[in-house]
Amino acid sequence: MAGHSKFKNIMHRKGAQDAKRAKVFAKFGRELMVAAKLGGDDPDMNPRLRTALAAAKAGNMPKDNIERAIKKGAGGGEDTNFEEMRYEGYGSGGVAFIVEALTDNRNRTASEVRTIFAKNGGNLAETGSVTFMFEQVGELIYPCDVCDGDTMFEAAVEAGAENIESDDENHRIVCAPDQLNDVRDHLEKLYGEAQSSSLQWDPKNTVDVDHDTATKMFRLIDALEDNDDVQKVFANFEPPEDFEG
Repeated sequence: MAGHSKFKNIMHRKGAQDAKRAKVFAKFGRELMVAAKLGGDDPDMNPRLRTALAAAKAGNMPKDNIERAIKKGAGGGEDTNFEEMRYEGYGSGGVAFIVEALTDNRNRTASEVRTIFAKNGGNLAETGSVTFMFEQVGELIYPCDVCDGDTMFEAAVEAGAENIESDDENHRIVCAPDQLNDVRDHLEKLYGEAQSSSLQWDPKNTVDVDHDTATKMFRLIDALEDNDDVQKVFANFEPPEDFEG
């Protein structure tokens, strides 16, 4: 989802997440645990943990929850034994989906994700059938009141970003995945913490859909995000400009 509807889609997802804050914190906590378990509890030496920390802080996760999740992960307890899974599928109208999950039971999660697709008019696809339609990038979102578009563009390019999109409310800075931490550090010195900072799957091309299909696609996204094991959902559709959700 890109172009003129990018921020609208971001805000739609954010609104849905705000309504399920406890579940969102649980997802942040799971990522923090896995990051700490794999790379240690020092964010300066663990890029994945730095990214997870930035996302958790941007999502207003309480400090105590963050510290508890990192400690649990670094301690290597049995309940931190999660496996990373990526599912690919299609929604109505040929819309492509990538679903990232952290699970302690891959069979359960695969079954649940497949059921969610089926109940919402879609289907789970084979691995590799969708990923080539997307490109993984680092993404930072800043509100427009921190600076104007030209100023942010210059700062982002100097920081090593590859692209910036601005609308009336937000700046979206895009960089290579391995540059996310460096770009974020540079911009935070100038403008403070980003509104969000994460790795994303950007579609190389988007599918224009009508209001009815857009409604179905957002319903599918919400159903997937409501699953405890699902961390992130990406799709390549473009809703109508006047779509309100």
